[in-house]
Amino acid sequence: MILEYDIVIRKENKDVFEDINHVKSKRTHTGTNVILSGIYELDASHFYDDKFSNFLADEFGWFLFLNRDLGYDLKINGISVNYEHLIADNEKKEILIKDGNSDDHSFFITYIRWENKIGDKYYYYFLNDGKRECAKRLTSFNNNAIDFHHSVYIESSFFNNFEAENNISEIEDSLFFKNQNHPVFKTLITRLNGYLNSKQKEYVKGIGADELILKFEKHQVFPKFSNNKYDQDRKKDLVNVIKELYTVQPKIFKGLKEEQERTFVGFLNLLLDTDERENILGIIESITHLTTEEREELTDVLKRTSLSKITKTIKLLENRFKTVELLKILVYTLKKFTTEREHIQKIIEENYWLFGEQYHLVSSDQNFQVMLNNYLYLIDGIEDKKEIKDYDWKRRPDIFACRKRNIPDVMEESSMLEENILVELKRPTVTLSKKEFRQVDDYLDFILKQDGFNSQKRIWKFYLVSNKVDDYILKQYDAFKDKGKRFLVQQAGRYEIFAMTWDDLFLTFEIKHQYLLDKLTFDKTSIQDILKSKGIQIESNEITSEIINLKE
Repeated sequence: MILEYDIVIRKENKDVFEDINHVKSKRTHTGTNVILSGIYELDASHFYDDKFSNFLADEFGWFLFLNRDLGYDLKINGISVNYEHLIADNEKKEILIKDGNSDDHSFFITYIRWENKIGDKYYYYFLNDGKRECAKRLTSFNNNAIDFHHSVYIESSFFNNFEAENNISEIEDSLFFKNQNHPVFKTLITRLNGYLNSKQKEYVKGIGADELILKFEKHQVFPKFSNNKYDQDRKKDLVNVIKELYTVQPKIFKGLKEEQERTFVGFLNLLLDTDERENILGIIESITHLTTEEREELTDVLKRTSLSKITKTIKLLENRFKTVELLKILVYTLKKFTTEREHIQKIIEENYWLFGEQYHLVSSDQNFQVMLNNYLYLIDGIEDKKEIKDYDWKRRPDIFACRKRNIPDVMEESSMLEENILVELKRPTVTLSKKEFRQVDDYLDFILKQDGFNSQKRIWKFYLVSNKVDDYILKQYDAFKDKGKRFLVQQAGRYEIFAMTWDDLFLTFEIKHQYLLDKLTFDKTSIQDILKSKGIQIESNEITSEIINLKE
């Protein structure tokens, strides 16, 4: 039997209704007609307005979506209300949970992510097998910093006997289950939270993070990057880390003003360019709590990003390439004005890697007294001041570098030796000859006479560098070519002397690093900026008449 009756709601008390005029119906199907009367501010045009249809879609879209297979529809003057545009994403799945009696309870989950915000809060809605709402519970994502507008509907016969209490204050749940402590329900909530957490991360990584990056681009939050591949890869690394941070913990970016965003992003960029990138994790944890899973995810992205190592290597090589270009200008273009002590040495003392990655700088343009004490402290940790009484102690080799490197002792298999280098730089206009060779040879004699230098376990390499070599040096090359070492001009026992031109040094560097240098994009004009910062002005590829000393 089908009944017909009126449900009357009056405007003076819209929360109370009465059903009247009950009669038996001759109709064969059910339905509802809504009649609005006594509303004089409305006319028919209002019902065709998009605002009205959108309002109905907001209110009933979820119901129509859940019951779409049953043919439910909502029409205004015969036109169906469209709600599909409100749903950005949806998914249906089933969760099976066993209780203490090993009985399976099926829960059919419908997840909806709305295109825009609907209501003030987000809920889990619990429905019985008749799709009637028994209760609802706040999800754990009501205070997130992103536009993750969602609803989750759970249908199950498990809720058929659930009772709800309506007289409890809405602090967290609008309705509290009398049997909310049921083990199955507790397990369900845990599973739902995990599922919704994965959906939130999926949304953030796929859409939310992209929107954040677009916002940062629009407001010029990112530091400035050049268009070359190297800088663009650095930016890509920064963007990826920001996306991962946002995915793991969106609240990190919540409530930041534009200036704070620039500061935070700039700070991240600086850390990513150093060996300290993994310390980002500790800094983030000092700002917000991370779960064990979030911490592991963030640790993984900071470790697996290999660009930091590549970036550091390329940056190192690019800086070295600039150094070589600067030296070329000094020893070729400006050779008439360049001196070893005021110009070349200023660069070499900061870039002694040109003579070997393995050396630490001990002294630069200091006399042998200082050199000996520095040397002993670096090698042996000895702080005692050794006094040199020899009259030659005031002589000043330009660069003295050493390294406590273990190399095989050819005279004793189980023993190792220590290696040191000394570099004598000459102004570009000086041609290396017997005179310069003997100067280095004198250094050698002096060093070997000193108690703190003369261990048989220490070997020595001496480098003499200028723009050209004379016939005497060429003959020395030929005399020692059987040793199989290029640029060797003297070898005796535990010491070797090498004579090189700047071109030899530069070409050796370029050949060694060519495979990486070919990949670098390098603006030669930046050399002018370096020279300018050092007091040398070069404009329009012309050398100014006034050359200022290359001093810090």
